[in-house]
Amino acid sequence: MKVIILEDDRVENVSDGYARNFLLPRGLAALATPAAIAAVEKRREKKQTEIEKKKQEMRASAEQLGALEVAITADVGEGGKLFGSVTTADIARALKQASGLDIDRRKIDLTEPIKVVGDYTIHIKLYQDIVAAPKIKVLPK
Repeated sequence: MKVIILEDDRVENVSDGYARNFLLPRGLAALATPAAIAAVEKRREKKQTEIEKKKQEMRASAEQLGALEVAITADVGEGGKLFGSVTTADIARALKQASGLDIDRRKIDLTEPIKVVGDYTIHIKLYQDIVAAPKIKVLPK
C-alpha cells in the first residue's frame, strides 16, 4: 500500500497491515492518492524555493560581513594581554552595530580565545555551507 509519511512528506510503499493498524490510526501517514501526491510535490517545490531564497539572502549577508573590519576595545594589561577575553557575544554585538545584521553568537567560530590585542579573522557559519569571514581588530582602551 502506498502512503505518504506526513513527518517528511515522502511517499513510501508499506505493508497493508502496517498502514491500516499503525500509521493511519496514529495520523503518521495518509493514503497516497494522485491528488495527495500532487500536493506533496507542490509543497516540496515551495519548500525548495524558500530554501533557495534563504541561501541567496545568506550569500548577500556573507559578502557584506566579509567586507567588514570591526574594532573592539578592551581593557589591556602588560604586554598587550587582555583582562579576560573577547567573547563571541562581544563580537556579535560589534558586528550588529557595524552592519545592522543580527548574528547569533553561537554561529561565530573562534578557533582560539582572543586574549591579546591584534587583528583576527573569524568565521561565521550563516547557513549550511555559507561562511562569512569578517576581520576583527582588538584595540586597547
